[in-house]
Amino acid sequence: MTVRFYDTQAQALREFAPLDPSNVTMYVCGPTVQSGPGIHHLRAALAFDLMRRWLVRRYGRVTFVRNVTDIDDKVLANATPTEPWWALAYRMEREFTAAYAAIGILPPTYEPRATASIPQMQELIETLIERGHAYAAGGDVYFDVRSWPSYGSLTHQSIDAMEPGEATADTAASAKRDPHDFALWKAAKAGEPADATWHSPWGPGRPGWHIECSAMSRRYLGPQFDIHGGGIDLRFPHHENELAQSTAAGDPFARYWLHNGLVTVGDQKMSKSLGNFLLAEDVLRDTDPLVVRYALAAAHYRSSLEIAPSTFAEADAALGRIRAFQQRAARALGTALPLVAADLPQAFADALDDDLGVPQALAVVHETVRAGNAALDQGDRDAAARALVEVGRMTGILGLNPTDPQWLTDADGAQSRALDVLVQELIAQRADARAGKDWAAADRIRDAIADAGIVLEDGPDGTHWSVNRG
Repeated sequence: MTVRFYDTQAQALREFAPLDPSNVTMYVCGPTVQSGPGIHHLRAALAFDLMRRWLVRRYGRVTFVRNVTDIDDKVLANATPTEPWWALAYRMEREFTAAYAAIGILPPTYEPRATASIPQMQELIETLIERGHAYAAGGDVYFDVRSWPSYGSLTHQSIDAMEPGEATADTAASAKRDPHDFALWKAAKAGEPADATWHSPWGPGRPGWHIECSAMSRRYLGPQFDIHGGGIDLRFPHHENELAQSTAAGDPFARYWLHNGLVTVGDQKMSKSLGNFLLAEDVLRDTDPLVVRYALAAAHYRSSLEIAPSTFAEADAALGRIRAFQQRAARALGTALPLVAADLPQAFADALDDDLGVPQALAVVHETVRAGNAALDQGDRDAAARALVEVGRMTGILGLNPTDPQWLTDADGAQSRALDVLVQELIAQRADARAGKDWAAADRIRDAIADAGIVLEDGPDGTHWSVNRG
């Protein structure tokens, strides 16, 4: 077994060797909860959910930390007199949690809020000041990028090649020694709510964005951990600054840096300013959550994922082929399922071992579905049973098994039962017409059923139906 991931800092595929082979440690940058989740947030979270699931399979345990940034300039800006910043942050956090759960993203081992780790952030800032890598100025504290020679090593940039102010959103601060220095602590400003301020050795204020993740990863995973993940758009400045401040404080920090690609509409990055922003709430209201999960998982995690009008329809059709085989095999094999020795196909495992190749793994799933259908056609019960078990195990690991109870709701069951009653009545009428040799009526009934998107399958044990999802 050799698991490999593309390490952003190394700019190469690296063999993955966790610090503790029985417990992989992962820290993934979670949402800043100033507004509700978009579909790109779900894609990012799903990429590391899939990675986590596979690492559990390979190593047995994963300690997975995903933070919540609940204090930030944007959170304060979106607060209103009737909804203070902390209430807004909590409401948005719940929306993220609901959206994650809807598409089967496992809850993290720990999900710390930034506001719960302020003392740890201040401790880290004090260490950086003592080591000569940070300085206080007018109630603010800044990281001195030129004091740390390896600054820029994550994104392979030199400081002088960076645009002034590129490394921080707080470009208007005049107390900086260098335009590239970034805020570790921000002094309280007039007009900001008093409850968004904490006491500190440098005066009342709140933490900068970057110091939050360094402090929380250290608190929950220790000074060194295996994987740091996040969206590719976080590499600079956020992850570059995390790496600099943590290593300057003496922590070895992350051993592997992994980043997921962006979600695009056409050739443009999804954003509210461009008007192409898809809210997760809207997508999940109109689309089966399992279909959303499949669509977001089907592209390689490092590639850009283009959302097109056909994206979810194609995912629905692919799931339909899996579901139809499972239903057909279950009917044919019945309760007397043959005992088969079936595990994960090697090609499936090889694909996921190679930088989480989910597209290649899904290709193995569909090839197994095709082989299973062929076995059913040929009456090979053992081969069909083996394919059924393999498909279940593969889709189970990916969180994409249509037969998993999490994807079956009471409403689904009631609708299916009602539809089954109606279709069975039509099937009975067709059977009566055929028995009476009224072929025109039989064909008319079959065409009406087909027009409704129902596929009939005549077999030795009767006629069965399924929804045509192609």
